[in-house]
Amino acid sequence: MNRYSKHTGFTLIELMIVVAIIGILAAVALPAYQAYAQRARFSEVILSTNPYKTGLGLAIQSGRIADLADADAGTNGIPPTAAATGWLASTTVTNGVIIATGTADVGSNTYTLTPTLTVPVQWTEGGTCLNIGLC
Repeated sequence: MNRYSKHTGFTLIELMIVVAIIGILAAVALPAYQAYAQRARFSEVILSTNPYKTGLGLAIQSGRIADLADADAGTNGIPPTAAATGWLASTTVTNGVIIATGTADVGSNTYTLTPTLTVPVQWTEGGTCLNIGLC
């Protein structure tokens, strides 16, 4: 056996195939990760509506609100407008509709909740986040 005939390592074509596979996987994974990260950031905007849902729901159930036009932030046990924090630009209630707006980092998209005046209170989701799959 010739001591020079022993081959070890990878050929150039094998290395090029591995690099191509990694490139394809990265091209698919990066957009999916960016969409996931945007949805994760927008979840802060959605979560900011919880205190308003509670306050507005209790006001409707207790009979303090007979018309949605009477339901605004800071009245009837509904919290006042929330200040901007993190990914949240603002959350408020206007005419019974909870409106949460994200910052420019999450595309300034909105998430809205509209209640019914019947008990149990049912919520209808809306906003620009629905069309792009953020909420």
